Amino acid sequence: MTPAGAGGGDRGPTLAVVGATGAVGTVLLSILSERKDIWGEIRLIASPRSAGRKLTVRGEEVEVVALGEAAFDGVDVALFDVPDEVSAQWAPVAAARGAVVVDNSGAFRMDPDVPLVVPEVNPHAVRNRPRSIIANPNCTTLSMIVAMGALHAEFGLGELIVSSYQAVSGSGKEGVDTLREQLGKLAGTELGTQPGDIRRAVGDLGPYPAPIALNVVPFAGSLKEDGWTSEELKVRDESRKILGLPELRVTATCVRVPVVTTHSLTVHARFENEVTVAQAHEILRAAPGVVLCDDPAAGDFPTPADVVGTDPTWVGRVRRSMDDPCALELFVCGDNLRKGAALNTAQIAELVAAESAA
Repeated sequence: MTPAGAGGGDRGPTLAVVGATGAVGTVLLSILSERKDIWGEIRLIASPRSAGRKLTVRGEEVEVVALGEAAFDGVDVALFDVPDEVSAQWAPVAAARGAVVVDNSGAFRMDPDVPLVVPEVNPHAVRNRPRSIIANPNCTTLSMIVAMGALHAEFGLGELIVSSYQAVSGSGKEGVDTLREQLGKLAGTELGTQPGDIRRAVGDLGPYPAPIALNVVPFAGSLKEDGWTSEELKVRDESRKILGLPELRVTATCVRVPVVTTHSLTVHARFENEVTVAQAHEILRAAPGVVLCDDPAAGDFPTPADVVGTDPTWVGRVRRSMDDPCALELFVCGDNLRKGAALNTAQIAELVAAESAA
């Protein structure tokens, strides 16, 4: 076992993972074990009730230490995957003690002094971090923005109209448990043929305003002004910031669907210049972090069941709008726990480490 504070010695910068015992933290430890090992010590930090647990990273057991000021001593890069209020309190503490913070919460995404980074789209932004904090986008935005960034660079994006189909793991463990429990109550029945029969059968709705099993719920996040939800506003605001298009027209409708992990979106993208499917295919095939899977005649297009557990953004059903030669319609899928959270965080950290090494 590697005790807390031990690890790679002088092999590389010290990395801290704050929220190491959570769902995304677990995926992050797996990703850190899979990718090129550039880190020295990897320090695992969580709430005091999780202190003392032992988790495996890079094939070694590491003891979790309690979140506190001393936990950041000697840390070069700190990855935060904790609730907004925890990040808001502790990310500035870590930064003040010398760490570059990469935060996966919503606490700093729209702060003008905090860059919002997707390494395939705006890697240069990591260098402008006056608060020593870098924000990771929301998982819904990340499920599409790598593909849209590649198309924008070629054709100039002018408008996005999207509908999301968001997996229940975006609601955390409670969302996944709710879906599985509801499916268990409905399995083997013939429910779903009368108004309200599913609602009565499942009873507990968990974190959702309606049954999630055998249903779709046109509401994700919290209710905001004028009937929009927080998830819908994140897609708009974050896309603008990442792409450097503060006036980009964006409309989103976010829908929760009975999928465990992997978000999907339909995208109507209008560009400044005329675009063809062949041109779009060429750009998407060459784009880092994107896989083009688009042969509808053969039944080849991405679905969450096939994309889950993979890193890229998958794109299919690419069509030119029937009424607008400057617009494309497409379908995208991305694992909301990997690229949508943990992987992008790890990639940002690697950019910071490479910058320091240079």
